[in-house]
Amino acid sequence: MARILGLDVGEKTIGVAVSDELGWTAQGVETIRRQSKEKDLARLKEWIQYYQVGEIVVGLPKNMNGTIGARGESCQAFARWLEERTGLPVRLWDERLTTMAAERMLITADVSRQKRKNVIDKMAATLILQGYLDAKSR
Repeated sequence: MARILGLDVGEKTIGVAVSDELGWTAQGVETIRRQSKEKDLARLKEWIQYYQVGEIVVGLPKNMNGTIGARGESCQAFARWLEERTGLPVRLWDERLTTMAAERMLITADVSRQKRKNVIDKMAATLILQGYLDAKSR
């Protein structure tokens, strides 16, 4: 079974997570500092090749009432662009509250504010992907 890449796409960073070979667990891989679409794509393609990824999940930030705002539209556009550029299926996954959940976990673990800033996006990507994997296995 091919691995699945999970992404938390923000304006400044992209959190990256990957599933295990069986598609049961998600592990955080990296937080990419965004530079340009082409450089971001090149880095993502390195992970896709390294882990032999067969599918990508992009977090879709919805408003609490379920509507899609500007950030959500930006993620939808990124997902379509990524699918065209990689040829892989890209799924959108409701990511409401994942960044807040990641922040809470890190605070509970007593991680300093500076360290939280460096890992929050990678952790959010992990939570997005884990939610997707859990839903798929049900």
